Amino acid sequence: MVSLSTARRNSPTSVVTAQPIAAVETTPAWFTDHMLFHYHRCRRRLYLDSYGDAALKDPPSDYFVKLREDSAEHRQAMLAQFAPLSQPIYEKFDWQAGANEVWRMMQAGVETIYRGVLIAEGPGNIKYRSEPDVLVKHSGNSWLGDWYYVPYNVKLGKKPKPEYQLVAAFNAYVLAEVQGVWPETAWLLLKEKQYAVSLERYVPKLQAALDDCLDLHNGILTHAEPPEVFISRSRCDMCPWLSHCYETAKATNHLSLLPGVTKTRYPTLVEMGITTVEALAKSQPTRLAYELAVEEFITEKMVFQAQANWTGSAIAQLHQNTFPLTPNHIPTTEIDLYFDIEAAPDKDLIYLHGVLVVNHTTQEETFHALVAETPEQEEAAWFSFLALVDSYANAPIYHFCPYEAQTVKRLGELYGNQGVDIEQLLDRFIDIHKHIVDSVALPVESYALKHLARWMGFEWRDEDANGAQSICWYDDWLRTGDRTYLNTILRYNEDDCKATYRVKDWLVNFAQEFWV
Repeated sequence: MVSLSTARRNSPTSVVTAQPIAAVETTPAWFTDHMLFHYHRCRRRLYLDSYGDAALKDPPSDYFVKLREDSAEHRQAMLAQFAPLSQPIYEKFDWQAGANEVWRMMQAGVETIYRGVLIAEGPGNIKYRSEPDVLVKHSGNSWLGDWYYVPYNVKLGKKPKPEYQLVAAFNAYVLAEVQGVWPETAWLLLKEKQYAVSLERYVPKLQAALDDCLDLHNGILTHAEPPEVFISRSRCDMCPWLSHCYETAKATNHLSLLPGVTKTRYPTLVEMGITTVEALAKSQPTRLAYELAVEEFITEKMVFQAQANWTGSAIAQLHQNTFPLTPNHIPTTEIDLYFDIEAAPDKDLIYLHGVLVVNHTTQEETFHALVAETPEQEEAAWFSFLALVDSYANAPIYHFCPYEAQTVKRLGELYGNQGVDIEQLLDRFIDIHKHIVDSVALPVESYALKHLARWMGFEWRDEDANGAQSICWYDDWLRTGDRTYLNTILRYNEDDCKATYRVKDWLVNFAQEFWV
């Protein structure tokens, strides 16, 4: 077991340790707070960041760069409360020199230290390195005298994510090794609040994490091979190793590429001997439900999904030999509307309501872009949307996922309804995503709009267009006034509406044999 000396001897709030161990002459291997952060999100990433071929990494996306810039702005704003900040000066990457300078500043009782380097001994030749955003001086006994320091980290997120708290516990541990006493807590400065991390709760988690990473016999970083690949879209999307890991998973048709096979369910499937798509396709939902401790309708969907991917064909998810959709669920009238929103979450802004009007009588398709060219025009764009949909009072409004309906309800509460009954309007909304996942299993890796529509033969005019990129384009539009950015967003939004139409049309055609 990797030893957390301070954490193992006493409670995190009261431990006093021995004097710091002098730096060894040999070059240490570092284990840092950044490594711990990435480990918590993905064990495989820790290994690849340490030993992988950097040439295989993806370049950062525009959205990732934007988040990094937004995070830097948030950090600067939050740190203003600690001014004046003192920053250690040392040669770049000379971490021991940085730690020595921080120790000198701490001994001198500097009130606030920005990005102070802290170093503690780890197992073998490993050294722990921590760089909390701010160290703040507090009254109390330590090796330093009648004061000690508390770590603060600034995070752009709204919630105290587990990975934030784990890193905060690491900061507190390394700091305790340096100053000889644990701080009462470690603080997270989030987007909307401050949060005190419970060290009593997170230090044991830190111990387990360090064991998993550094144990001599079973640690991630002591193995010759990386942890098994597992593709989880929500966690993998902005990882620089995504393309590399995806190729690895695709080469073996890994089960994680199947919708419904989650990271928590996968180990149980392996224990059951189900390691291939074919094996899952031939499994009994009843047994799966028992072993996975989930309801049988969930495992039925998993088996249907495996069968669809194994055969490469769409499979109706019949329930008691009955197709779950009726024509009333997805009506086709003289005129249908297809609705898609574009938003800027960092600005709490809905800047585009895109509506595709499909007239089945005249075979005409007309796209309406109800756009807020500036954030101040959000209300006007909302009222324009209400006027448009109210002019087609009997038309169903198709959308993809619940976001559009939720946003319409919120904007109605925020700005009013211009005489349009919002509840009656929402009664016309039809979530085509819900209907397709409830009724059909398709040979796709995701039920996101792009995966579905592309399988059905639809292509976006701009290959790199996506929701995250559109947020960057809107920022570029506001910054430069170049309408190329705005027009690209409108084209992308129109394609999203047309893709929703394609998915709805495909589902209606697929369902015909069950409706006769």
